[in-house]
Amino acid sequence: MIRYFHIKKNTAIFLLTIFGIAILSCQPGQKNQVNESGKLQGTLSISGAFALYPMTVKWAEEFKKMNPEVRIDISAGGAGKGMADALSGMIDLGMFSRGVTQAELDKGAWFIAVAKDAVLPTMNPNNPYCDQLLTVGLTRQTFTDIYITQTTKQWDQCIGLKGDNAKINVYTRSDACGAAEMWGLFLGKNQESLNGIGVFGDPGIADAVKNDINGIGFNNVIYAYDITSRKVYPGLSIIPIDLNANGIIDPEENFYDSLDHIMDAIAKGIYPSPPARDLYLIAKGQPTNPLSVAFLKWILTEGQQYVGSAGYVMLSPEKIASELEKLK
Repeated sequence: MIRYFHIKKNTAIFLLTIFGIAILSCQPGQKNQVNESGKLQGTLSISGAFALYPMTVKWAEEFKKMNPEVRIDISAGGAGKGMADALSGMIDLGMFSRGVTQAELDKGAWFIAVAKDAVLPTMNPNNPYCDQLLTVGLTRQTFTDIYITQTTKQWDQCIGLKGDNAKINVYTRSDACGAAEMWGLFLGKNQESLNGIGVFGDPGIADAVKNDINGIGFNNVIYAYDITSRKVYPGLSIIPIDLNANGIIDPEENFYDSLDHIMDAIAKGIYPSPPARDLYLIAKGQPTNPLSVAFLKWILTEGQQYVGSAGYVMLSPEKIASELEKLK
């Protein structure tokens, strides 16, 4: 049985190679076939983006119930790892959470959208200005001043007050990842332009903010909200984005109280894109082995029923149809 473990204290051990999420020991496509009775069997290897990891695990669990002779090995290590592993032929499919570049396409990258999510700015709920920040939010420009130009270095500057000069402790990602790239694009730059203390992985940056009352970070939706309670994880608070920059979070900008509310804002395009984005599964060239093709087709059809409950946003019917065309 495939299980998901939330590992704390910023550890790179979150490659999650225990209890069924095995170290990738098979070459991609090895033993992927249909047996004499027409049933799928064999091993599928997947690595990559933390953003898509929990969703892929859920899909794998459900797909395996229908295909008990199939094994799906999954590891999380960042979108950059997913692309590198796919292009090198180490895996069958890579999990990817940013747009595929022309350079990657030139190297043979093939991709298919499977779900949507977004990157959210986070703070500690014990932040001395938390109440004010939840009321007025921060503008894109202020986030830029914090992460790019570093001209805003104290929390009281963010809300136009002169308080106790609490320093903003800025956290970013140390691994090549879609979340940081999307956050950088939202600020008009890219991941390399983000300043701050580098932390590995989504769980790591969430824990850094939980343990620092003056911390600011960003997380993919699934690492900010509990899918059971549908509320923000204890120890985290979402910083509302003042989309119209009028100095207050208007009712139509206030959609962070629950997982379902933020998912609805993403689906309707109210939450900006970026940092909202499509999530992809990638490969080196269009997959041809029966197991990969069957898994991808299932994700885009029957597998979409699990997307909402898992904390992601379903693709539109039109998008699903266009992605299925890629598998023909």
